[in-house]
Amino acid sequence: MLLQVILEGIGLGVLLILVCAIGIRKGAVGMVHLYSPAVQQRCVKLGLTTHEKIKRNSLLFKAVCIPGYIGYVLVCVYGINGAKGFVQGFWQLLVILSVMNLMDRLLVDGYWVGHTNAWTILGTEDLKPYITAKDKQKKWLFGTVGMAVIAAVLAVLMTAFIH
Repeated sequence: MLLQVILEGIGLGVLLILVCAIGIRKGAVGMVHLYSPAVQQRCVKLGLTTHEKIKRNSLLFKAVCIPGYIGYVLVCVYGINGAKGFVQGFWQLLVILSVMNLMDRLLVDGYWVGHTNAWTILGTEDLKPYITAKDKQKKWLFGTVGMAVIAAVLAVLMTAFIH
């Protein structure tokens, strides 16, 4: 079961990477809502985007990704794996979300954003690294704690819903 849950986490990580790839398909400015305010401001100043487009893309990203990711993990854990009760649901949700978080931190932030030009926005190169050491610390902390909180909340809700 653990291997299956890890593979489901890799599947969620692949979905995240796919969403990012779609978001930057016409250039990284399409995902500038994920960058620091300084980079966003520079993009607006350079005429690459507007504050309205940034806000719209951010809302669209959240409206698609959050329900999509939650739906994915719930289908995996409760639909496919047949979890019953809080403990079964929680550990599976936590593993899936943690694997996705690891992929996001290591593959997306660490490698793709940090070591390729795919996320470079012309005219903002002086603002690199786009993800600073302080940002990385926050992402690791909030990602790790956040995944545990999300897993707990979903497990509580599903336990109440199933019974």
